[in-house]
Amino acid sequence: MLDKELFKLPGIKQIMILLAGLAFLQALFINIQAWSLVKAISGLWHGQSLDAQIPWIITFFIVFVLKQVVQYYRDQKLDTFAYDRSQEIREALLEKVFRLGPQVVQKYGTGNVTTMTLDGINQVENYLKLILAKVVNMMIVPWIILLVLLYLDLSSGLILFSIYPLIILFMIILGFAAQAKADRQYASYQLLSNHFIDSLRGIDTLKLFGMSKIYGNSIFKTSERFRRATVDTLKIAILSTFALDFFTTLSIAIVAVLLGVRLINGEAELFPALTVLTLAPDYFLPIRDFASDYHATLDGKNAMTAIMTILNQDELEEGQTPIQNWNETSSLYLDQVDFSYDVEEEKLALNQVNIAATGFQKIGLIGMSGSGKSTLINMLSGFTKPDQGSITVDGQTVDHLFQSDWQEQIIYIPQSPYIFQLSLRDNIRFYAKNASDAQVQEAVVVVGLEDLVSQLPDGLDTILGDGGRSLSGGQAQRIALARAFLDKSRRILLFDEPTAHLDIETEIELKERMLPLMEDRLVIFATHRMHWMENMDQIYVMDQGQIVASGTLDDLIADTNGPFMTLAQGMRGDLHA
Repeated sequence: MLDKELFKLPGIKQIMILLAGLAFLQALFINIQAWSLVKAISGLWHGQSLDAQIPWIITFFIVFVLKQVVQYYRDQKLDTFAYDRSQEIREALLEKVFRLGPQVVQKYGTGNVTTMTLDGINQVENYLKLILAKVVNMMIVPWIILLVLLYLDLSSGLILFSIYPLIILFMIILGFAAQAKADRQYASYQLLSNHFIDSLRGIDTLKLFGMSKIYGNSIFKTSERFRRATVDTLKIAILSTFALDFFTTLSIAIVAVLLGVRLINGEAELFPALTVLTLAPDYFLPIRDFASDYHATLDGKNAMTAIMTILNQDELEEGQTPIQNWNETSSLYLDQVDFSYDVEEEKLALNQVNIAATGFQKIGLIGMSGSGKSTLINMLSGFTKPDQGSITVDGQTVDHLFQSDWQEQIIYIPQSPYIFQLSLRDNIRFYAKNASDAQVQEAVVVVGLEDLVSQLPDGLDTILGDGGRSLSGGQAQRIALARAFLDKSRRILLFDEPTAHLDIETEIELKERMLPLMEDRLVIFATHRMHWMENMDQIYVMDQGQIVASGTLDDLIADTNGPFMTLAQGMRGDLHA
């Protein structure tokens, strides 16, 4: 149950030592508490006065208070540790996702990464609070109590000792079953998160084509699978709790019966017998506490495993080859490039890709979804490294494009541009922090944001993003274009399906705003919308990670049976929309 990644957390050794020391104190207090209580009871049983038992009663209450103080102190330290570590993990995860780039979101799914960052971190925090204290208690408390039990009554101590491994074995068997169910539950949760987010982002398109109800039913079926997986996991958790309670209660009952028979026969004394019966429930209490929260710790462990899978991914080392600012004579070549997201998979995301770009030209990447366009954009953005092949910039061969000299020249516009929880003004000035109000206003006019600004309560100072004003897909894209307009120093524009989620009217209107921004820049435009191709100087047709055709629009149209025309017919695209 203890994930090995736990031992890599900062401060884990100190908190484990502290918990071990506090667990020892707790075990000591349990023994003293039971001892003083039984001393008082047995004294009264033997006819001693109540006044004679007052020291034992005071000892009991003092130890009881000390026990609560130790437990409160432990919980406070553990809460602080779990909160601090979970926040550090959240920051590390966000930074890692930022460094890895869009590929990690594409690989694991937007919904999965989002819920991992929010709910997943909360589950990890809960996991740290539960698992550390319960495991340490289970390792220390029973054995200190057992030593006292063996001292008081050897036969009873041996009975309880012999039953403990059987309970552990039974819990391990049920634990494997619970782990398998929990894994399926977490997989269903990931699928539901991705499915829901994807459907939500495309809800306008789904409604436009009358498919919202169909996707609503699909989400319902996915949520039902998650519900059934959760119920199956809870069944195992409840069964394990019931079995543990049954065995521990039965064990205590056996010891009680044997002690009772011996007391009746005069073979045992009241004090040790009653002390054994008082301590026996506490002997089993740590493992019962552990079992009661086993399901919650499984959720946290699965969340932590998923998070650490991302955190432990290898990152590219930033390249050091100097790259000049892109100009009309610059050149970029990809030669026989291969790339796979998973080295164990035989299918390549990019297979023997050759691309040439020179100067200020517009290059179109056309193909169906899943053809490799986004993967190629990620590589050109510097987020991935070719497995095979070479990249050459201005005659210099580089291992990859993860270089500040290159990335500082890029403006990247994806399907859904990120809107920060800042004012509209600051969102527009994302690339150009020092842009004046006049320049921002000019950008607003150029990309057609005047209507939005007039509707906002505080104009350009209105806060957007989470907790602020929500935007349509077209408005978000206009803000992304305004960012590109303001920063004229960046000469490379990378578009990754920028109009995929927009209706055709909004897309055509945006197109009129976008085309002027492409002048005097290298533009690489990935899309599956055919009408953009008439504005491209060079076109590459992609299918299953390969470049299956390339050339100008006229060249590709001339080949009536070629891949481009086959793709156009399959999409029913209008080249002159």
